[in-house]
Amino acid sequence: MEFTVPQDQLDRIIYAYHHDPFSVLGAHMVKLKAKPAVSIRAFLPFAEHAWIVPQDPALSAPVEMIRRPDTDFFEAQFPGVDAIFEYEIRTDDKDGQTRQAPDPYSFLPVLGDLDLQLFNEGNHWRTYEKLGAHLIELGGYAGTVFSVWAPNAMRVSVIGDFNGWDGRRHQMRERGASGIWELFIPGLGAGTIYKFEVKTKYDTVLQKTDPQGFFCEFRPKTASIVWDIEKYVWGDAEWMAQRAKADLLHGPMAIYEAHLGSWMRVPGANGYLTYRDLAPRLADYLEKEGYTHVELLPITEHPLDASWGYQVTGYFAPTSRFGTPDEFQYLVDTLHQRGIGIILDWVPAHFPKNDYGLVNFDGTPLYEYGDDRIGEHKEWGTKVFNFNRNEVRQFLLNSALFWLDKYHLDGLRVDAVASMLYRDYARTEWLPNEYGGRENLEAISFLRRMNELVYAEHPGAVTIAEESTAFPAVSRPTYLGGLGFSFKWNMGWMHDTLEYIQKDPVHRKYHHQKLTFGLMYAFSENFVLPISHDEVVHLKRSMAAKMPGDLWQQAANLRLYYGFMWTHPGKKLLFMGQDFGQWNEWNEDKSLDWHLAETDPHQKLLKWMADLNALYKAEPALSELDYDWTGFEWIDANDWENSIISYLRKAKDQKDHLVVIANFTPVVREGYRVGVPELCTYKEVLNSDSAHYFGSNVGNGLGLPAQNQRWQSQPYSIQITLPPLAIVILKPERDLTGAAS
Repeated sequence: MEFTVPQDQLDRIIYAYHHDPFSVLGAHMVKLKAKPAVSIRAFLPFAEHAWIVPQDPALSAPVEMIRRPDTDFFEAQFPGVDAIFEYEIRTDDKDGQTRQAPDPYSFLPVLGDLDLQLFNEGNHWRTYEKLGAHLIELGGYAGTVFSVWAPNAMRVSVIGDFNGWDGRRHQMRERGASGIWELFIPGLGAGTIYKFEVKTKYDTVLQKTDPQGFFCEFRPKTASIVWDIEKYVWGDAEWMAQRAKADLLHGPMAIYEAHLGSWMRVPGANGYLTYRDLAPRLADYLEKEGYTHVELLPITEHPLDASWGYQVTGYFAPTSRFGTPDEFQYLVDTLHQRGIGIILDWVPAHFPKNDYGLVNFDGTPLYEYGDDRIGEHKEWGTKVFNFNRNEVRQFLLNSALFWLDKYHLDGLRVDAVASMLYRDYARTEWLPNEYGGRENLEAISFLRRMNELVYAEHPGAVTIAEESTAFPAVSRPTYLGGLGFSFKWNMGWMHDTLEYIQKDPVHRKYHHQKLTFGLMYAFSENFVLPISHDEVVHLKRSMAAKMPGDLWQQAANLRLYYGFMWTHPGKKLLFMGQDFGQWNEWNEDKSLDWHLAETDPHQKLLKWMADLNALYKAEPALSELDYDWTGFEWIDANDWENSIISYLRKAKDQKDHLVVIANFTPVVREGYRVGVPELCTYKEVLNSDSAHYFGSNVGNGLGLPAQNQRWQSQPYSIQITLPPLAIVILKPERDLTGAAS
């Protein structure tokens, strides 16, 4: 037989460096002796013999393919046939098996021209429905279409167990100038393990995890897994409808920060609980303690447990440590049905250098900046995303939207924002921006666009910035020049107050400003008050162990501090274990010390937190005006000598108010006079010194009648017995008409 493929094209297929294998493989119209004919070619290194089996029996019986001498390249010719027809390839394989399947090179492209255009513009907001691996039916055959962006590659193939990890077998087609490579492989279904093999222009071969893959193998394995994330049947429609109408800026938001791998483990075995196992346990706990949201340390796929998930290799894949994507959807669904929102720690600032990941993806710095003076975080040993590239920005924007779309998450806490804003962040050598400044203008533009898209595509979802500098307007709208985040972590408040509360009470009066300074800027941003995982590791000690004094004083200080935090303007975030007073620092390799929660004072601290959350959610004065001066008023910020502060929290209806008095010394203050705004009886609604909470039970049980005596800034006053190391919250008592009693 006279073969129809030139030697140079044949070599490109055999040695796997053809950018368009479809121009050689599959069915092609040719001329044989000046007459039309169909030539069907295949590269079959696993086959001893092969036949073309036309799907129209009237067309022809199976025709044996001829092997090109000394190669694994086969060709069959159909003289006189003037149109390409449907066929399958049957093979007698070297393993003794006979197989028959459609030819991957007989199918038309899947991605449309509009998809390619939008992708290259950086304006495609559903790339996760196009790139990666998707189960589809094409030409009557079920299979998987694979697509990946690798514009500088010489060749890209799909490899896996299904083809012996042989990059010559399933070489992909490049879609014009888009930089996207694509191939439909019939017969491959959910559970297929795969990677992309990339042959670079430097003649090296790389094996890469799918950047937009939905599922990955359990570490230390690194391949992607084909998965159908659309099959889960959600039951949270009511939650999603209510979320779209929610106004969290003017409502309670008590966030429980959790690391799923160490929150709770298999009893006695220290193994991971699955997402499905965790769902009822976590929901029960959060519901009992009264939290409104849970924030998960990154569950995006990552190789190293010790990174806590902050060095991500799978921006579209929930980690397989705890189960499948379906099981993660079940976890989210369960929490939603129990009235609890889910926020994901999300990491667009940097990514690790693992050779199977994004780094030098097609042999060039594709996702990262090429110059290490801006493209590498020496401190973390990671690469920085190149926010100048449309496709890279789009990749991250799609990741953000993906978690809110396909997994119904309620918000993103964006990690390490400060490192994105400044080109000189943790660097001795750095490149200035085009105007000579230190700001990373393209990263700033990216963050603004991300926030705009989140709000446009997912009403009711929130974004939270972990931003530790004084960068202006982080939580202000982009149309006013802000970054557009819903909230910003208040790191200044956290550092000041933690430094204060760790002081021996006898010294606190000399550091009183650490307690009060936060109100100087409390309304400059929409703040979340965080006591996060970072504060209870690396020899910083747990929250309970930070507290001074004996066991009773430590517990009292902890209740006092949390009470101050919950009555201070701003939303709340507390890391797991700190709400029951764990003594040990957090360790990502083991469960929390849950046995403590069954004993005093830990059990009673949990009771305090539950009651504190219940009051927080019940009283609009504690959250409605978190970001407005009219929601807070000092009664006395200046009693540094006694280490006492007192203030009002107010709702939009200014008559709806609470009086908060905190005593940061172990001394009982009897007859302490405090100004109040109304001539009525004030009743204790919460007292951290109650015996219910392991306190000494000093209080004011019968109520405190206001006296017609102006005091401090208020027209009236009360005399109160202040318990030691305690916070007392008072509420005016009125009759049913609203009149003071």
